[in-house]
Amino acid sequence: MIDITQELFSCAVYPGDTPPSRTLVRSIAGGDGCNLTDLSLCAHNGTHLDAPSHFVAGGRDVDEVDLSRLMGECLVCTCEQARALPDTARLLIKGECLLDEETAERFAKKYLLVGCEGQSIGDERVHFALLSREVAVLEGLRLGEAREGRYRLLALPMKLGGCDGAPVRAVLCEL
Repeated sequence: MIDITQELFSCAVYPGDTPPSRTLVRSIAGGDGCNLTDLSLCAHNGTHLDAPSHFVAGGRDVDEVDLSRLMGECLVCTCEQARALPDTARLLIKGECLLDEETAERFAKKYLLVGCEGQSIGDERVHFALLSREVAVLEGLRLGEAREGRYRLLALPMKLGGCDGAPVRAVLCEL
């Protein structure tokens, strides 16, 4: 199994997003009966899922995304290989890659899920092209330990009712 998730508190943060932080509000070392931590973060910190409502008015929120899109066989490949529209339902792009609108439109007709290592897959038009067709968009993946090839993906978001995105714990399993 390969964990392709960023650690949240040391993660990359998209410019302008609130960085994640934690506050220890109870401490066993301080005499409390337990440790208790409060969190503050942007729904798009680290490895995360963009919900359609992130860019589509009236789009589904993260708790309404079809979870079957986030589990199953996937292909890890480079940006150049991805532009050739490989045969797969879920595509994870290894390395630096910002999509353009034309490529996003082509991807939206073919894939259930597109993931990338960057904190953003592209501009607003790219997001709209994918999310308006309910293509699951995973951003902030860490694919350095994954060779190019086919895997089984499991990338479930936190169930944050009414939110436009959520942190994800994503793993790849050898087929």
